[in-house]
Amino acid sequence: MIRFGAFLTIAFAGAVSALTVTAQEADKPQVLFTNVHVFDGVNEARIENASVLVEGNLIKTVSTDAIDAPDATVVDGGGRTLTPGFVELHAHLMLMGPTLPSMEANTTWEDFAIHGARMAEMYLMQGFTTVRDAGGANGGLRRAIEAGQIVGPRFYPSGAFIGTRGGHADFANFTAPPGSSTNMSRLNMAQEASGVDDVYRFGRNNFRMGATQLKFMQSGGVVSAFDPWQLLAGSKEEIEAAVQVASEYGSYVMAHSYRKEAILTALDAGVMSIEHGFSFDCEIADVMNEKGAYITTNLTAFDPGLLDIPAVANVPASLAKAKSASATFANYIPNMQECPVKRGFQTDCVGSVEACNIQIAYEKHLNNEFFGPYSSLVTLTSTGGEVVALSGDFTNPYTAGKLGVIEEGAYADILLIDGNPLDDFTVTGTGTQWFGADPRPESPETIRIIMKDGVIYKNTL
Repeated sequence: MIRFGAFLTIAFAGAVSALTVTAQEADKPQVLFTNVHVFDGVNEARIENASVLVEGNLIKTVSTDAIDAPDATVVDGGGRTLTPGFVELHAHLMLMGPTLPSMEANTTWEDFAIHGARMAEMYLMQGFTTVRDAGGANGGLRRAIEAGQIVGPRFYPSGAFIGTRGGHADFANFTAPPGSSTNMSRLNMAQEASGVDDVYRFGRNNFRMGATQLKFMQSGGVVSAFDPWQLLAGSKEEIEAAVQVASEYGSYVMAHSYRKEAILTALDAGVMSIEHGFSFDCEIADVMNEKGAYITTNLTAFDPGLLDIPAVANVPASLAKAKSASATFANYIPNMQECPVKRGFQTDCVGSVEACNIQIAYEKHLNNEFFGPYSSLVTLTSTGGEVVALSGDFTNPYTAGKLGVIEEGAYADILLIDGNPLDDFTVTGTGTQWFGADPRPESPETIRIIMKDGVIYKNTL
């Protein structure tokens, strides 16, 4: 039974709480974008002659009618296109290169941290307000971004790559004994798993270190040292163990998968995000659509000049692998065009900030070349938002609104772009050359405003 005095105390506390909430809402700054054409991340037709009201860090109103917001800061878009901030689904912000052996033998945590901070700022200035890191980064970079110590996008790290001995996550020196401590394992950037128990141990430790999802290295690679690209690394039981650990945290697994057998095994084990997936075909598409899974593919793998890259051309084993892979993967583009699935944007750059800046722009260009502007914009926005949301209700660090869309209640992650990217995709900041290209500017001139979480980081209007 509640006494009268206690009732007054509760009532007073409730009134104070209500007043506090009202005051907090009143204190939220408002930004009103007017005279814009909105690409909402989903629909091909823009919302013409619209206004978008941002309140705090969320979008409050999207309307073709005038919005009454007398206290808002008004931004006249001048007929430009307003889009969601871009989403990169496969980056490696900590992997500075120039080679895997050099990172293993000659790199300290300070080197990795400084590189990661510079990469984070570069990505944001290229229009990416959200980045999913596909291995090598733990939660520290996100903490620094959210604390305002460095500038960067929303950040979804995977923690250490989990892979097998001799697989694509094996960065150890050539003579290192199995299971020995390495530079990458000490920093929880890559871990060598041998059996289900190791997958449990390293997977749970990744979440402890701030991961939002797990990354399992199932196939080999081209420029890596020990692994043929055709490798089928990790048993189904080990992949299922990764999925189980991720499920404990309400999250999911992304798998580095090349061969068709690898992709189908991963999907059957419960993997929700296929990385690279170069052997994609219509049978895989049927399984992916049935399971609601996603794919991200670095389209630079289909660049005609791939065999001329120094890391490939100058290493006989890598050149042989690249030639074999190119022949096998030749049908990816027509298969994806014939049997499309939900595909996210992936750059997969390992190297200097300047080189990755160039590669990002070239990856945008190839998306448009192969799939056209509308599909490319969806890939860069709403699909990416859907994928990062797979990290669930309590592991996902950003649950107050949707990402990758312009709609009421979504996060205010917004770009204002010259022209119409549905007609001229170059305004998103594309580049037509990869290796040998001139250095790119810090931020594309055509991206005039970059807003993340309701804060404007670039404004050249």
